[in-house]
Amino acid sequence: MSLLHLVRVPVCLPQLGRWAALRNYGFTIRRSANGQQRDAGFDEGRALHHLLAETFGPGALHPFRHIVAPGGIQAQVYAYSQQDAAALLEVAHACSLPEVSAIFDLAQLAAKAMPQDWHTGRHLGFELRVRPVSRLLKPLDCSSDTMSKGAEVDVFLLEALRRFPAAAAEENMLQAGRSREAVYTDWLAQRLAGAATLQPSVRLTRFQRVRAARKGYSPEGPDALFQGALTVDDPVRFHQLLTLGIGRHKAYGYGMLLLRPSRSL
Repeated sequence: MSLLHLVRVPVCLPQLGRWAALRNYGFTIRRSANGQQRDAGFDEGRALHHLLAETFGPGALHPFRHIVAPGGIQAQVYAYSQQDAAALLEVAHACSLPEVSAIFDLAQLAAKAMPQDWHTGRHLGFELRVRPVSRLLKPLDCSSDTMSKGAEVDVFLLEALRRFPAAAAEENMLQAGRSREAVYTDWLAQRLAGAATLQPSVRLTRFQRVRAARKGYSPEGPDALFQGALTVDDPVRFHQLLTLGIGRHKAYGYGMLLLRPSRSL
């Protein structure tokens, strides 16, 4: 297994916003009733995706997660990388634009080597931000045009519409014991299958619907935060999960498995 590093670099959010505005990176759009486009918000993950690539190289810090206190102006970007701190800083000092020093505090960039001995049966706590969506391989029989082939759909809504195509699908899901937390937890378990097993302590601790900024469009979808514990089943595949991330939109701040000390299971 290749050596993996956990990297942290502070980022100034106001400066990130100014940089993104000049580049038109990260600003979401939506159409009003008359067909006109208007700004809907700012997707920090999209802006960071571009800035990290320009500063350290494409894919050098991937997957990543930015964490900021409510109302805070500085965030911490955490990421996994196959490069150590010295190699990342060498690229940044040689190739980044001058304004980057006002956005990233490169003097405070830090990294540590991750273990390479994930043994089978090891218990670990974790925190994970994901976007639990699925892309339709064929049209879904409903009245909404967002359910056409290729549409990206919230997996909870998708199960609800498939099981209860009539009205009040979400209410019927709850009555059937299929809460949003239950559906998302099953979705996560499937993506960990073969690498790790979720423990009963896993909880959906935060959920919101957000609009993302992507190339030419702004899909709206779920933003979910899981906390809990898992057991490693296959050390090699678990290492791959850390390296590659989990779910869709991994290049934009989702899917990074942050590990925590485990509690008794």
